[in-house]
Amino acid sequence: MNDKKNPIQWLRSLLFVGQIYFMMPVIGLAFAPWAMFSRRGARTCCKTYSRWVFWTARWMVGLKVEVRGTPPTDEGLIAAKHQSFLDIMMIFTAIPAGKFIMKKQILWTPVIGQYAKLLNCIAVDRGKRGAAIEKMVSDVKAGQIEPGQLIIYSQGTRVAPGAKKPYKVGTGVLYEQLGQTCYPVATNVGVFWPRTGIYRKPGVAVVEFLEPIEAGLERNDFMQILEERVEARSNELMREAGFES
Repeated sequence: MNDKKNPIQWLRSLLFVGQIYFMMPVIGLAFAPWAMFSRRGARTCCKTYSRWVFWTARWMVGLKVEVRGTPPTDEGLIAAKHQSFLDIMMIFTAIPAGKFIMKKQILWTPVIGQYAKLLNCIAVDRGKRGAAIEKMVSDVKAGQIEPGQLIIYSQGTRVAPGAKKPYKVGTGVLYEQLGQTCYPVATNVGVFWPRTGIYRKPGVAVVEFLEPIEAGLERNDFMQILEERVEARSNELMREAGFES
């Protein structure tokens, strides 16, 4: 039977999605007394929730997760391919002190928005491109008092497997301003966990930390290397997962 039309998998997916959204405020509230006074508490909460999602995905819908490559432990810029909510959780749990650059509207999302503030994530207004980049850079500089890994999605949004979307200049601006090593990340998670919809396919969702790009390159050279490296490896991972464009 074609798995996409499997009614049992649809039912499993519905139950899985329902329980992860139910557990989000449950876990968030359980950790709130610690998280409100400790960034470590906030990180522990988010990683606990993510691991709950990974565990339930494995036995409820047959979806396993795998992190490949070498996640950074020092300060650095992580420039990742973004296909769904799953890659956010996988990257965050793989590194010690991640914080995201994200769209401003997420701050108003229940639970997620509150924890994003506690983690010192950086919100930008995507509708005001020039001002957004300027604010992003200034906010990053202001947050440098706390070492960690800054995560940016270079295409600015979730991109479905096989879809084309340009890489935005904001990643290059941050790379120049921070003067830090950049860690590209490829993924195939959208093959199994789409950017929209309920259905989850069984298989192995992968995020892979690729060869780092050292600081000091010209912006255009950096952006070209980043895009070529991430797109080529993401396409390989998606083909490995059975996706045909």
